Amino acid sequence: MKKKRLQAENKKRIKVQSIASRKCLWAFRMFIIAVFMSLFFGFLSQTLLSKMGALIAIIGIIFFIFVSVFFDMIGIAVASADIETFRSWAKEKKIGADIGIKLCENSEKVCSFCADVVGDICSTLCGAGGACIVVALTNDINNANIVMLVSISTSALIAGITIFFKAIMKERALKNSNRIILNLAKFLNKFLNF
Repeated sequence: MKKKRLQAENKKRIKVQSIASRKCLWAFRMFIIAVFMSLFFGFLSQTLLSKMGALIAIIGIIFFIFVSVFFDMIGIAVASADIETFRSWAKEKKIGADIGIKLCENSEKVCSFCADVVGDICSTLCGAGGACIVVALTNDINNANIVMLVSISTSALIAGITIFFKAIMKERALKNSNRIILNLAKFLNKFLNF
């Protein structure tokens, strides 16, 4: 009896350790993906944005803010979506419900990738775009105080705009999480079953 109990406890301990090691493996994968994506997009931003003018940098910043807000919305929506709703939709054969279930079952991974990896990379790229704007605006200015003021103002404006739109989207993502994830699942379904 005691031997069976010890074997059962060992199986539970091994299962817990296996789950913990898979979570660490997932975090390590996200680390590798984030580093390589940051290197790639950082290189692109440094080589392309630094050669472009302020207008191109502003367009780039607007694009990266949009991408960051969009992926943050997906991350929040998948974390708050109701998997039971998707299961009932799957029984009704609603298009995208099966993919929605998979997204919900892996919500921590989807949320981490969308909100953390993509969001942080977009923030870095917005910073690079902001630096290009500062260089373009202060190229002929020799006063260090004015250059510093333009730099701080540019960073503050980028951060403020990003936070503003993320705050609006987070509220919508929480209220409409199932619909957002279903629409994403339908979109993915078109590409996975082409």
